[in-house]
Amino acid sequence: MNPLTRRRLLAGSAALAAAGTLVPPVVPAAADTPDDPADPAEPHPAGPDDRYADVLDLHGTPTQAYPGDPDGTNPITVFADLGAWHAYALPRPTDPPGGFTGPLYVAQEYPWWLSDGLTRLHLTEQGRALDLTAGGPPRGTSLPGLLRLSHDLGDGLTLTLELRFAGNRTALIRARLTNGGAAARTLRAAWTGTLLRPATGPQRNAPQLVAGGRGAEVRFARVRQTWDYLTDGTERFVVRHAQPVRVTVNGDGHRTDLADPVRLAPGRSRTLDWTESYTFTDAEHDRTAAEADAALRAPERVAAAGAARWAGYVARATEGVPAARRRTAVKCVQTLVTNWRSPAGRIRHDAVTPTLSYKWFSGVWAWDTWKQAVGTAVFAPGLAADQIRSVFDHQVPPGSADRPQDAGMVPDCVFYNDPGTGGGNWNERNSKPPLAAWAVWEVYRRSGDRAFLREMLPRLTAYQDWWYRTRDHHGEGLCEYGATVDPANATPEDCRQAAAWESGMDNAPRFDAATVVPNRDAAGTLLGWSLTQRSVDLNAHLAADHRHLAAIAAELGDRAGAERLRARAGRIDAAVRDTMYDPVGGWFHDTDLATGARLTDRGRGIEGVLPLWSGSATAAQARAVRRLLLDPAEFGTPLPFPTVARSSAAFDPAGYWRGLAWLDQTYFAVEGLRRYGWDGDARRTVERLLATAAGLAGDGPLRENYDPLTGEGRNATNFSWSAALLLPLLRE
Repeated sequence: MNPLTRRRLLAGSAALAAAGTLVPPVVPAAADTPDDPADPAEPHPAGPDDRYADVLDLHGTPTQAYPGDPDGTNPITVFADLGAWHAYALPRPTDPPGGFTGPLYVAQEYPWWLSDGLTRLHLTEQGRALDLTAGGPPRGTSLPGLLRLSHDLGDGLTLTLELRFAGNRTALIRARLTNGGAAARTLRAAWTGTLLRPATGPQRNAPQLVAGGRGAEVRFARVRQTWDYLTDGTERFVVRHAQPVRVTVNGDGHRTDLADPVRLAPGRSRTLDWTESYTFTDAEHDRTAAEADAALRAPERVAAAGAARWAGYVARATEGVPAARRRTAVKCVQTLVTNWRSPAGRIRHDAVTPTLSYKWFSGVWAWDTWKQAVGTAVFAPGLAADQIRSVFDHQVPPGSADRPQDAGMVPDCVFYNDPGTGGGNWNERNSKPPLAAWAVWEVYRRSGDRAFLREMLPRLTAYQDWWYRTRDHHGEGLCEYGATVDPANATPEDCRQAAAWESGMDNAPRFDAATVVPNRDAAGTLLGWSLTQRSVDLNAHLAADHRHLAAIAAELGDRAGAERLRARAGRIDAAVRDTMYDPVGGWFHDTDLATGARLTDRGRGIEGVLPLWSGSATAAQARAVRRLLLDPAEFGTPLPFPTVARSSAAFDPAGYWRGLAWLDQTYFAVEGLRRYGWDGDARRTVERLLATAAGLAGDGPLRENYDPLTGEGRNATNFSWSAALLLPLLRE
């Protein structure tokens, strides 16, 4: 599947509590980013919260380097933290004991398994190998912020391994041996592991296992395979042991022996510590060596800092959440944190990708980011702010030599590589729905950081101006989705496809019959293309965007500017109400660009509920939309709400944007119901969602979308925007 076949819709605002009213900022949250954790010198009073053990099933061991099924889905859910580009899982009880599954690493844009277990611990006593399963299969547990493996070796001897992240390139693993017996023990320790080498392709010869001075290392050759594997030849995976070791490499396998024996008196414990770091550049390698050494000098400080940080995440994410839903809230946090990637390549700020569990999704999409930031702000507003920055880092500047007509535009998606470094996933053929101001305001509500508002206001203003300069074909204050002037938009069909991606609803039936028209300035310069239809969701987004910009301007003291923005929002509301609402069918529709006719013959789509979320609908219009939204023959399916009404000829419960239910759309619909006072309907909708959607309860993963008739999860697993917008829905 080409990565650019997946595009999405962004809409909505939890900031709008009532028509024309914005929720004020809340008290700033505690520090939450790796740059400002709680003082690591103060140990957290409690360890990981056992109430939230195994909110996700992280068990599994790969048999091949390619991480997933033929469609690119990795069936093993993994754990990462602090923006690391490598991750781990727990072995199953029947898998070899003594170590964690992995690592999984991202070859710039694509995840691969480096090993099924690169550092499995072995113990011997008097030349005899000890059975790590003598007392039963090892127990693997995931807890907020760490993985744990517990082994009972019999005769009172136990082994516990814990893995947590010490930085954005380094995992810290601690093995604790405890002698609960009556006799002293003298043990020898060694670690083994084997590379999982790809079967074919240039990437087959990319990894090379070598003996380092403090543990096994993997060096990577340069491979530029655009759609499968990207390395520069400077990447390294380095194991560093705290104690002296001897490393022997034989082909793709290693054996690392602890130089000195482990002596255990009765009732005493010993720990063995090591780090595993994955870096992209020589500079990162040098910096990470210091990061790893610091972790090995003070592993207790790493554990205390991680426990404090995760305790803060959990406390903020579960605040106001009923007890029965709190494990789901923590699952949302764990999903988002595992999908967090720190700066690397062209990604300049911490960001959250859609999912590490799918081949094509290790990049940063604009409208994913707006939604993810709103959810992440609940528990980590600093990370949420950086997510937004990671997208605006690539906003087209004024005077751009390559795209002067696109000044202010935010690209659809950015990756580790741009086209200049051989990246094929980067996309500037289109943008995404304009709800960045909503995301910025929601982050501000959690952080209270006015400096962030001042930083973002000119960028948000330039982005809004771009929409009206390049997407308002008739210059009348209503916009259309469209396409940029880009080599990839060479034909009308290319432009139509890019415009559908710009909406986020890639293959929605409302775009089946669409065509495009060019947009030019007064001098005749081509600015881009517009679809031959005005989209109701886009203009509802823009109405909300004006209101959020007005709130930001007012918060920064520009009352006159805020009044102008609110007045413009009111004019957009009136146009949406007057031209896009069908009084016969009781729903909002796109309209024909040439005639203004409502495109009712294309059926009802979930985009018609956006005027409730934005506050653009009249009370009477909202009542009509509510009736259809809750009707089982329309949108009121067992799992609410499909993207296309059941009454539509195009409805397909398995269709990507032709009937599947997406949690972001459910969120916007629920917030629309609340906005117009139907709190009971909103509450019952959330209850039905939680009872029906596979994986929301239990230890299954959150999914990209769901079958609206059965609740079956579909497409990518461990999906970030599902986690992000589920978080606020869980609260009462």
